[in-house]
Amino acid sequence: MPQLLLALDTSGKSGSFALTQVAKGKPDVDIVEVVPLAGGTFSAQLVPQIAALLAKHGHAKSDLSAFAAVSGPGSFTGLRVGLAAIKALAEILEKPIAAVSLLEAVVWSSRNAGRVLGILDAGRGDIYVGDYELGHGLPRMHSESLLTREEFLAQAKEARNPVITPDAALAEILAAAGVPCDRIAYPSSEVIARLGWQHIQHGQTVRPEDLEANYIRRSDAEIFSQARR
Repeated sequence: MPQLLLALDTSGKSGSFALTQVAKGKPDVDIVEVVPLAGGTFSAQLVPQIAALLAKHGHAKSDLSAFAAVSGPGSFTGLRVGLAAIKALAEILEKPIAAVSLLEAVVWSSRNAGRVLGILDAGRGDIYVGDYELGHGLPRMHSESLLTREEFLAQAKEARNPVITPDAALAEILAAAGVPCDRIAYPSSEVIARLGWQHIQHGQTVRPEDLEANYIRRSDAEIFSQARR
């Protein structure tokens, strides 16, 4: 009997979650339904909508077998809310969690091979940068970092690795600077489910108590606290 995998992304201004069916040994998942989440109301929507989606398809929370969640980078509040919900469900059900980096999902969504750079707009003139190796199997991370646009452009021109982004504004900036860029669709929770299932099949899971957000950037509270010392 197929198992149920719930995938979730609350890292951005808007998010979504996907209910999928998986079979042991099968390389991919079958999408049952994807539900969008409006930004700014994750805490109010999330748990009731997950319960409603399961009920709609004749399932209960206890039928869930595994979870996949975007662990960052992204919105501090959104990530906290989403990961708290996944941690609570996984702890109660004693089921595994695949923590997926949004930067990993960006590079995995492309058709490139070899060393690539996945980038996302971090606001304030900064860019989240994921340096990954693509080949057979899961992407291999070299590093994830936060750079200014100037720092990244200098690095990209020197490295000459393919750059991948779902962000139209960043793609235009790179084109104007003469840096080749592959623009992809923003990774949905469907992508997170498929990549998360790959992690689970490779035994790359975390326990609920070990699931943490990968913010990359420090919060304003941390920055201001350090400045006052």
